[in-house]
Amino acid sequence: MEFLLLGWVLGALPLLGLVLWWWNELRYVVPLKFRASNHVTAKLPPGHMGLPFVGELFTFLWYFKILRRPDDFINSKRNKYGDGVGLYRTYLFGSPSIIACFPMVSRFIFQSDDKFILEWPNLELMGRNSLVVVQGKAHSRLRSFVTNSINRPNALRLIAAQVQTRIVAALNSWAQTGKVKAYKEVKKVTFKNVGKLFKSFEPGPEQDAMDKLFNGLVRGIRVHPFNFPGSAYHYAVQCRNKLNEIFRVELEKKKKENGVGAGNDLMDGLMQMKDEEGNQLSDQEVLDNIVSLVIGGYESTSLASMWGIYYLAKYPDVVQKIRVL
Repeated sequence: MEFLLLGWVLGALPLLGLVLWWWNELRYVVPLKFRASNHVTAKLPPGHMGLPFVGELFTFLWYFKILRRPDDFINSKRNKYGDGVGLYRTYLFGSPSIIACFPMVSRFIFQSDDKFILEWPNLELMGRNSLVVVQGKAHSRLRSFVTNSINRPNALRLIAAQVQTRIVAALNSWAQTGKVKAYKEVKKVTFKNVGKLFKSFEPGPEQDAMDKLFNGLVRGIRVHPFNFPGSAYHYAVQCRNKLNEIFRVELEKKKKENGVGAGNDLMDGLMQMKDEEGNQLSDQEVLDNIVSLVIGGYESTSLASMWGIYYLAKYPDVVQKIRVL
C-alpha cells in the first residue's frame, strides 16, 4: 500500500508540474484558437505564458536582477521564436502581455485608439493622462509637444547650456575626491538637472525628498501590483500621491504668481499647450505628464551619462580628440 501511494505521488508530481506549466496557455491561448471571427481563427504571437498567477516573472527577474541583463529576456525569445514581426506573448506582473521590440510596432501600438489596451505601466502609478498611457490622437498631441520641447536642435542646445555647469562642477568634485560610485553620483546630478528643466526646482532638501519619492515610485513599477501595507507597490502608490501633491502645489503657485505657464520649464509648457480646438490641458493632465516624464528621463539619462563618463575615462585618447574638436 505504501509503495502504491508513493507511486501515485511520484507519478502525479510530473503531471501536476506539466499542468501548472501549461495552465496560462490553456486558459488564455487555447480559447482564442477556437474562437473565430468572420471564419478567421484568432492568432497570437509566439511565446509562452508560464505558470499560473506569476507567468514568466521568475524568468524575467532572473535576467533582470541576477544576471543584470534584462535585454537577454527578449533576446531569448527572439532566438527561440525568430524575429518575425517583433511580437511575443508572455505573462508578467499579473496579466497576459505582448512584448513589442521593434520601433515601428511600438509606434503603431501607441497611435492606435482602441486596438490595444495598455495595462502596464500601472495606471495608478503613471497617471491615466500621462504620455505613456494615452493612445491615439492624445498620444500624438503630447508626443509632439514633448518632442518640440526636448528633442529638437534648438531645445537640445538650451538644455545642454543649462546642464553643462552642473556636470562640469560634478566632474571637478569627483576628480578631487579620487574615487566615487559613478552611478550614484551621476543620478544625483541628473535629478538636479531634471528638477530644474521640468519644474525649476533648485537643489535642496525638497529636491532630495523628491528624489527618494521617485526612487520608491520606480521600484513599484517593476513589482507585482499587490497593494497591501509593507509591499513595494503600496509604498510606490504612497510616493505617487505625495509627488502629485508636491507638483499640484507648484502648479497652483505658477497660476497665482505668473499666470498660466508664464515661465520656461516643462510644466509651464504643458500649461500653455492647446489642442486643435484651443483647449488647454487640465491640471491633472499636467501633473500626470510631469511625473511620468521625470520617471522616463531620470534613470535612462543617468545610465547614459554614467556609461558615457565610464568610456571617456577608459579611453583618454578619445577625450583628447573631443577636446581638439
